[in-house]
Amino acid sequence: MGRDCDDEQFATISAQSSAVGSVSAKAAARGCLGRRVVTGRERTRVALFATHPIQYHVPWFQHLAARPELDLKIYFGFEPDAAQQGIGFGIDFKWDIPLREGYASELLQNVAPRPALGTFGGCDTPEVGDVLRAWAPDAVILTGWQSKMLIQAAWAAKRLGVPRIIRGESNALRQRAAWKRLLHRAWLRTYDQFLAIGRANEAFYRQAGVRASRIHPCPYFVDNERFVRDAGALAPRREELRRAWAIAEASICFLYSGKLIGKKRPFDLLEALKVAHARGIPAHLLVVGDGELGADLRSFAAEAQLPVTFAGFLNQTDMAKAYVAADCLVLPSDTGETWGLVVNEAMACGIPALVSDQVGCGPDLVSEGVTGRIYPMGDVAALAQRLMDLSRRPQELRTMGAAARQRVLSGYTVEHAVEGTLAAVAAAVGAR
Repeated sequence: MGRDCDDEQFATISAQSSAVGSVSAKAAARGCLGRRVVTGRERTRVALFATHPIQYHVPWFQHLAARPELDLKIYFGFEPDAAQQGIGFGIDFKWDIPLREGYASELLQNVAPRPALGTFGGCDTPEVGDVLRAWAPDAVILTGWQSKMLIQAAWAAKRLGVPRIIRGESNALRQRAAWKRLLHRAWLRTYDQFLAIGRANEAFYRQAGVRASRIHPCPYFVDNERFVRDAGALAPRREELRRAWAIAEASICFLYSGKLIGKKRPFDLLEALKVAHARGIPAHLLVVGDGELGADLRSFAAEAQLPVTFAGFLNQTDMAKAYVAADCLVLPSDTGETWGLVVNEAMACGIPALVSDQVGCGPDLVSEGVTGRIYPMGDVAALAQRLMDLSRRPQELRTMGAAARQRVLSGYTVEHAVEGTLAAVAAAVGAR
């Protein structure tokens, strides 16, 4: 998922948002689009902006589109090809599930000199104001502020007087300088309603001065139904899958799933495994994914003669194989992991998670000793101790896995996300 900008981008945003205020006032005085009463419209018209099609968004879009009270259109600024999609993954690929089916969408003209994911200027869509004016939505939903396109859409909606709803990822776990907190406060003041993906995200909004009445729960989720179905179908093949990845029958298998990049701190996990291995603990590590640190990690594991299998990149329809083969997910990331949807995936497949205390989903999904374990980020000794403790308690892992599955299936679902979205839209439109 995309990240929200936190650093120098806010200097630009803050300066330009001041200009937006004066433009908005002039537009309101003229009786602009968003301030008039829309007549003859049976459904609430909502424009939702996302930088590009993301696999985790698809169920949310589809379920919103199916609501009879909504007329929804998704606007994208970029549709990456295999090479662009693969940046950071270490391999060119396209997601093997449909990303633009089941809802109305439109690809905006991207005039960026170098269209790309993960950069602020990679999506530049100056036509967004004309698009909004022509389609005349009753509310706009924005999936963050990490892209120029999303800022352009926010400004255009404000100029037109259209209520703005934000669903960002920033959370209160990250320590920020005072000046940055002030910029957040100023920027967030320009939105009307807020969708909170979890507890730490809601705390971020509250710290920025957003009233609780304007925050609506819209939990981060994955396609639980698909993961439960796939894991159930693959369960009888668990030993076969483990043998294919050279996982010893007696070993507890820990799974790392994600890009092999700095913010996810995969070296912490290998260092911790090295400690556990030296003490004779029968633990195996299955690494799914690749990235810029891949070659160095493979060299480290080989030199230390660690029981590690590097499975490489697995696409969406193959991911359940890794979860079925494993006993526990490990996510050692720093604060750059604003949520960590692999935790949702793992839990839907019935395995618990061991995460650092800076992983954004921790306060929601990982209850110590109930659905998983938490350790201080960067503390390799503490991580090693958790690996050793869990390796000695296979029954506890199974019990926590069952509780973890119940956690995500009961609270972190597309249905809950849609419910919160509808509440935010109603509040935004009703306040006009």
